[in-house]
Amino acid sequence: MENPAEIATAASISPSAMDVEAAAAPPRKPQVLFAQKPNFRPLKAHEISDGQIQFRKISVPPHRYTPLKKAWLEIYTPIYDEMKIDIRMNLKARRVELKTRTDTPDVSNLQKCADFVHAFMLGFDVIDAVALLRMDELYVESFEIKDVKTLKGEHLSRAIGRLSGKGGKTKFAIENSTRTRIVIADSKIHMLGSFANIKVARDSLCSLILGSPAAKVYSKLRAVTARLAERF
Repeated sequence: MENPAEIATAASISPSAMDVEAAAAPPRKPQVLFAQKPNFRPLKAHEISDGQIQFRKISVPPHRYTPLKKAWLEIYTPIYDEMKIDIRMNLKARRVELKTRTDTPDVSNLQKCADFVHAFMLGFDVIDAVALLRMDELYVESFEIKDVKTLKGEHLSRAIGRLSGKGGKTKFAIENSTRTRIVIADSKIHMLGSFANIKVARDSLCSLILGSPAAKVYSKLRAVTARLAERF
């Protein structure tokens, strides 16, 4: 038979011992099982558009039909071999048609090729227009002389003469200093280059249209191009 004093001592000790054990053992956190990270392979160009073939069509103006026939191989080769885009000339509709292939590496190649062909139709040389395929951040911008100032008859002819200069001297000077390419097609002006460079070239052309002498435009152009060179 147990001694009543021992039972009382055990009863008095047991709660504190339980408190110590409870404090010593931290509560267990429930184990969370994470799903394995999926490994998705990169989609191909034709898979991004749900397997649908994408098209672009560029109409050929009558005055660019003969130059297109002469430069066809120079246009066809980089588009078909490098950009992996199918190209054909629709003789009946007189337009160039482009479409993606199953091995096209990037969907954006189709739009780049369309911009390249469109630049050629505007009058740019193939050597200049092909930069649209190989470089990003290049754009084609167009405007008309009447957008800057309403000119008619001889006044319009003189403005076009001021833009070109004697033997194209003024146009070449603007192109070389701003690193752009300019096409003057009657009263329409097309520019190919980066955004900042096109802005500088456009400002110079607008000054000439408004009647500024070429010497004044040259000096302003020198100052602006020097600033651009410092920035970059």
